[in-house]
Parts: sequence; structure tokens; C-alpha cells
Amino acid sequence: MIVPKPVRFDIRPGRFVLDRHTTLTADPEFGAVAAWLRGELSPVTGGELLPGPGPGITFAAGSMPPEAYRLSAGPGGVRVEAADAAGAFHGAQTLRQLLPPEAFRKAAAGPALPLPAVLVEDRPRFAWRGCLLDVARHFLTKADLLRFIDLMAVHKLNVLHLHLTDDQGWRLEIRRYPRLTEVGAWRRESQLGWNGAMDGRPHGGYYTQDDIREIVAYAARRHITVVPEIDLPGHMQAAIAAHPELGNLDTPLEVGTTWGIGQNVLNAEEHTITFFQNVLDEVVELFPGPYVCVGGDECRKDQWRASPAAQRRIAELGLRDEEELQSWIVRRFADHLATRGRRLVGWDEILEGGAPDGAVIASWRVDQGAVVAAKAGHTVVTCPNTAVYLDYRQAPGEDEPVPFGTVLTLDDVYSFDPVPAALVGDEAAEHVVGSQCCLWTELIDSPRHLDYMAFPRLAAFAETVWSTPERDPADFRRRLDAHLPRLAALGVEYRPDDGPLPWQRRPGVPGRPEEPEVWRATLAGWTRNIRERP
Repeated sequence: MIVPKPVRFDIRPGRFVLDRHTTLTADPEFGAVAAWLRGELSPVTGGELLPGPGPGITFAAGSMPPEAYRLSAGPGGVRVEAADAAGAFHGAQTLRQLLPPEAFRKAAAGPALPLPAVLVEDRPRFAWRGCLLDVARHFLTKADLLRFIDLMAVHKLNVLHLHLTDDQGWRLEIRRYPRLTEVGAWRRESQLGWNGAMDGRPHGGYYTQDDIREIVAYAARRHITVVPEIDLPGHMQAAIAAHPELGNLDTPLEVGTTWGIGQNVLNAEEHTITFFQNVLDEVVELFPGPYVCVGGDECRKDQWRASPAAQRRIAELGLRDEEELQSWIVRRFADHLATRGRRLVGWDEILEGGAPDGAVIASWRVDQGAVVAAKAGHTVVTCPNTAVYLDYRQAPGEDEPVPFGTVLTLDDVYSFDPVPAALVGDEAAEHVVGSQCCLWTELIDSPRHLDYMAFPRLAAFAETVWSTPERDPADFRRRLDAHLPRLAALGVEYRPDDGPLPWQRRPGVPGRPEEPEVWRATLAGWTRNIRERP
């Protein structure tokens, strides 16, 4: 019935009926949660859910771990106990799932809504339960982003990793450097599929600083932390197009229009370090959370090898090679962020030349980076592309829209465990604080396509990071069958179990499907350089 699965769920005799006369009362520390629930349920019941006597909903303080809650419902009302507002909010989300699916429409659902008598005791397995959303390759409007945040909250996810910059677009207003969005937020066209023809249509957009403040505040009310990503020193063509002095070439560049790993990377000059320190100063003013991601992934070193300036820099700093030059750059930003009270997050490539002390490692290339990082004492967030990259195709065959990567089914995602097998029983496993699924949008060009790729696999992922490590696929499928009507009521155009609907297919748009054995060989090549340098 409930997704993700609670630690304890007991059905009891009787039920509670929610109607226009139902009251809603909360201890002061849970006032914001009560206000949110009132906004969700008042349009459904036709009542105001005001505090008062009689049967109703009560939020009360209790002694339990962070984010945990206890919900009891019966003929006399519903009581949610929690030690903090996040736990109370998760309890409110469970309460919504106990109601009929039409309660999710935020429209009148009838004179009364039955809610079964239950006892629910629940707490999350991991503190970091995230989703990366790439808004750089294809821009997502503020309204669509807020909608996605609501969908994350339904599934008790609490970290939105927002990929704001890449070769194909810069999506964040930086007031000190307006050309980053004047030039970098717009590309003249995009590639159709992975390696198809160009579509001839301009694409772009960006978030103003006021937009970001609204997004961050909206997420915070739903107990979601937004982690911004300014991806460097690779994936920087849009920034270099706006500011050529940041690059390694004398020839001007345009904002990227094709997909894949680009050649154009930042130079290692001091003025470039200062430029991005200034950028990060504005970032930390907008994003109050403790983490800022600077990427560090897929940085090709060809331009540094060919650059006399980069080679002089390596010699001046006494570095061994270009890998250590990247680590020196990343460390400069880690130190700068530390003076602003933030921790740097980087993809597992930052291990290759030595990761900064205190860095959080987002391990995406299977499990090797997570194992190396955890054993070195780094905080680790696992996000292996083989298990939680939701832009990968969901089934074999030609019906999948723009098939990319290896097949990653709903069952594959549900079977994922955030703790790598090599760390089970190892004390280093305590450094794995959670996981995040990823939605990269090279081939996801609309909110409807985003829905299709994310759901219902995001529901399966949510269970891997919230619920206990035991897996029961049949039980999950039964609960998912009850959950899909809720998604439909929320307007989510998820992938049906028997394959895409006709409008969801995109025949003729080239993808990049890979057979599993080819994919494994590719991954082996990617990860051979992962190590902790002294």
C-alpha cells in the first residue's frame, strides 16, 4: 500500500473518515507541516481543516531518530508523532497515501474519504536519498522543476542534485558575469537523439537568482536540500563560449550543440581560478545547504597536454601529471568552499589525482570509486550508472523512445543496494551516507519524456534508500499497483508495465543502446584509473 515501504505497517480494525468537518492540530514546531497538509487536503475535502475539538489529525512531538515518525489511525482520528519537522512531513506523506488516489488531485473528491485504521512506524535507512536532475542539456522551467520536487517529496527523497552547467548550457544567473547566461544559456540547435541530425531549433533558458531562491525555499518546505552543481574543469564549453579567456584555445567557441564528452576544458591560470571563486561566492549565497558539487568528471586532458601554459603550471606546482593538475584545481575550490562553510562534492574522477580532504564522492562508475573512497575515509554517495541512471532504456526492443545505454528495468532498480557488496561487513561502509538516482537529459527533451523515464523506476529507487535492505519483489509490485493510480492522479505520465504508449515512442530518433557485455567492457576501461594517490 505505501511506497516506499515502512519499517512497520499494521492494519487494525475500523477506519477514520476524512471530511469537511475534520480538524487539524499541530504542536508549534510542526506548524509548517500542518499548513502544507492543509493546503493539500482542503481542496479535496471542501473543509478548512482548522484546529479544534473532535476527531481529526494531530501532529505531536515524540522521541525518535531524525526523520522518523509514528502514525496511528483509527475511528478517533489520526496521530502523527515525530522528533523533527522532517519526520512529521514524511508522516504526512504516508497519511496521503492511506487515502484514496483521488486525494492527490487537489480537487473535490466527494463528501468523505476513508482512511484505514493502521499503525505505522517508520524511519529512513540513509540520510542522503537523492535524485540528480540535469537541467543543462535540456532546460526545465521553474514550474516543471517545482512539480518534480513535489514528486520527490511524495517518495520521501530529500536531496535534489541540480546539474546547472554543461557544454550545452549555463542555467544559473551570475550577476558578476552576465555573459554566462546572455551567451551561455542559449544554443543555436540540438542534436536529435545521440548521433542524429541537428534539429535546427534554438534552445535555452536559465534561472534568475530570484527563481533559485524560490526553488530552494519551495524544496526546503518539503525537507529537500538542493545541491547545486557547477561542473568543472571539464563540461565547460558554454562558459568558455561566453568568456573565451577561460579556455585553452585562441579560436572562439559556441555553446555546444552535440552530445558526448567534449574536448574543451578550463585553463589552469590564476584568473580562471578567481573567476570561479567569484561564481561560487554567488552560488553559496543562493543555496544555503552544506554541499556544493563542482563535478570533476569526464575532464579530457588533451588541451592541457598541448598547452605550454598548462605544462608550465604543472612544472611550477611540482605536479606529476595532468591528473594532479585537475586535483590541484579541485582542491583550490574545496578550500575556497570550506571558508564559506561548505563541503565540496565531486564525481569519482576526483579520486584519480587525489581527492581533497573532506570531499564527498559521488561514485557513478559502477562500485569501484565508492569502495576506494570509503576505505580512504571519504563520505560516499553511490549512484552507479549500471543501477540508478534512469535515462537508460527500460527494456530491450525498438519501442523504447531514444534507447540509450544498457537495459535498466524496474526490477533492476529495485534490486539495487546503496552499499557495494565489497563493503558489506567492512567498517568503511559507515562512510556510505546514501545514494541518488540520476536523470541526464541529453535525450530527455520535455517534461512528458522526463516523467516516462523517471517513473515508476524512481519509486523503486526510493525504496532502496528509505526502506530496510530486505527485498520482496512480489510485495513491491503489489504496492506499486496501488501507487500507480496516485501517480496518475498527480498527472505523471509514467511508463506502463507492458511498454510505452504510442505517443511515448519516437521512431527514427537514433539512440545508443549497448549490449551488456559491451557495456561491462566499457566500464572496465573507465574505472582503471580510480585510486587514491598519496
